[in-house]
Amino acid sequence: MTERENEILALIKLDPMIAQQTLADKLGLSRSAVAGHIMNLTRKGFIQGKGYVITPERYAVVIGGANMDLCGRSSNELVLGDSNPGVLTSSAGGVGRNIADNLGRLGSKVQFIGAIGDDKWGEQLKQACHLANVGVDHCVIVNGATTSSYLSIHGPDGEMQIALNDMGLIEELNAETLAARDGVLSRAGAIVLDANLCDSALDYLFSVHSDKPILVDPVSSVKASKLVPYLDRIHTLKPNKLEAELLSGIKIETLDQLPSVADALHKKGVTRLLISLGHLGAFSSTETEQRFIPPSATQVNNVTGAGDALMAGLAHGHMSDWSWQKSVDFALAAACLALKADKTINSTMSEHAVQRLLEETSRC
Repeated sequence: MTERENEILALIKLDPMIAQQTLADKLGLSRSAVAGHIMNLTRKGFIQGKGYVITPERYAVVIGGANMDLCGRSSNELVLGDSNPGVLTSSAGGVGRNIADNLGRLGSKVQFIGAIGDDKWGEQLKQACHLANVGVDHCVIVNGATTSSYLSIHGPDGEMQIALNDMGLIEELNAETLAARDGVLSRAGAIVLDANLCDSALDYLFSVHSDKPILVDPVSSVKASKLVPYLDRIHTLKPNKLEAELLSGIKIETLDQLPSVADALHKKGVTRLLISLGHLGAFSSTETEQRFIPPSATQVNNVTGAGDALMAGLAHGHMSDWSWQKSVDFALAAACLALKADKTINSTMSEHAVQRLLEETSRC
């Protein structure tokens, strides 16, 4: 959609019966030019029927961290306290932003809400979102602030050894700034969030928008504790082993305990659950079906973005109205595809690429 078409559509949304001449006067255009733009909007499906009936667009809103990822990977085994030869890269990151990026690449319509500075890194983050077809019009832009950053150091096998984060800017995503974006949240088909959000933001979202499916990535065992008061309002939860232990109150010493952990979380109100177990596989659960999914052998280049792709796959399945089992299988394949990339986001991520990987795996 062009900038002019966006302007016309915005005015039509405010007054669906607005006359073409009125639109022309407001925008300083000729009536014939307005008619041409309206014809294009109709052809593209944004307007349907007479009286400018706006086609409802189903989209997900992703809310969470946005930062620049600075990643170092050593050529040999890491030696602490010394300089290690390796490769350094930078890319757009942040749990919420990465989920939105993957979700957009998979083909779902998505709006991302994050807090970014008005600096070059902030511009890079917005540009990366645009390239993945992710809307950023509702992001919180903090004047004079430095965009958040995340530094991770990996061994030669791709496993992360240590990380540092400068994520204080996310505190600007609070109840007040989110309430100012109530319109886009109210019209969303689903809300996806990460537990990097502050307490007031979580309280606002779970109190005001609990009528919508809310899909949650706990992020870490430290951040996961903030979700305890809201488990009865979570539609889909994607914890790892430590996060599942914290939220369920059950220590997982053997895989045989996974059904009990899942049952405990369902009793607390969680509707759908996928516990990521890393190299051990995953455990999927609803109140009526449970299954253990063994690990798949895959090339591991970078584990940083796998969890974000997994969450995006679950959200895409939900937005596509797939069954839970199909969504889980698709999400795990999306995570496998993410593992093959050197960067956090696999540039080849798409629904077609994930489906092809699923077909290849089924033939093995």
